[in-house]
Amino acid sequence: MTVGRQEVLVHVRRGDEFLVARRAVEGYWHVVSGGVEPGEEPRAAAARELLEETGLRAESLREIGGFDYTREQWESDPGMRCSVLAYVTDAPPGWEPRLDDEHDDYRWCGADDACALLFWPEPRNLLRTAVETA
Repeated sequence: MTVGRQEVLVHVRRGDEFLVARRAVEGYWHVVSGGVEPGEEPRAAAARELLEETGLRAESLREIGGFDYTREQWESDPGMRCSVLAYVTDAPPGWEPRLDDEHDDYRWCGADDACALLFWPEPRNLLRTAVETA
């Protein structure tokens, strides 16, 4: 099956906590994510999305895996196949995000609480990977 869109997601870690943000329109908890623009490398897209959505300039982005999915009927472009590369980055102590209009709330959580909040199973699984490889 042909992939229609390349996407990225970023788990932001601050010490032993992870950032989760609530999507303003859909109302579910997620992580920093977005599409890779034409001609853009995935790591550059992850850094751009991180800066746009939270104001954080990543010192480093470490790839932790990926997955493919098909968009749900309630999402834009339902049925589109997407391929996602996932990264983890560390935020400095005391740093707080400046959310863009895609999100209306955020929380710092331990890994178990973050996993409990995250809507989609794939980001939950990748967060566990981020914890294990820390």
